Amino acid sequence: MKIELPEKLYYSIGEVAKAFQVNTSLLRYWEQEFSIIKPKKNKKGNRYFTSEDIKNLKIIYHLVKEKGYTLEGAKIALNTNSKLEKTVEIIDRLEFVKAELLKIKNSLADIEKI
Repeated sequence: MKIELPEKLYYSIGEVAKAFQVNTSLLRYWEQEFSIIKPKKNKKGNRYFTSEDIKNLKIIYHLVKEKGYTLEGAKIALNTNSKLEKTVEIIDRLEFVKAELLKIKNSLADIEKI
C-alpha cells in the first residue's frame, strides 16, 4: 500500500480518503471504532489528521484491508502486538524497493529493444 501525501502538519479527511482510496465515511467509522485515531476538529467539525493519525491509519488499513482482519481482531492485534508499526514500515520499504526494481527492469527491457 503506497500512500502519497505531501509533508504537512494536517491533512483533510478528503486528502486522507483519496490517499487510502477509501470513502470518507470509512475513515469516520474507523475513528469511532479505534481510539488511536484522534483527528483535530475545527469549530465547524471538519477533521484534520496528523502524521501520527496517518501512521495509525496505515496500520489499521494493513490489518483490515490487506490481512482481512475483522475490526475486533484488528483491535486485539493493536493492543497485543507492539511490532505492528515496524511491520508496516518494513512492508512500505519493500514495496518501494520492488517498484524501483521494476523500473530498472523496464528500463533494461527498453534498452534491449534498441
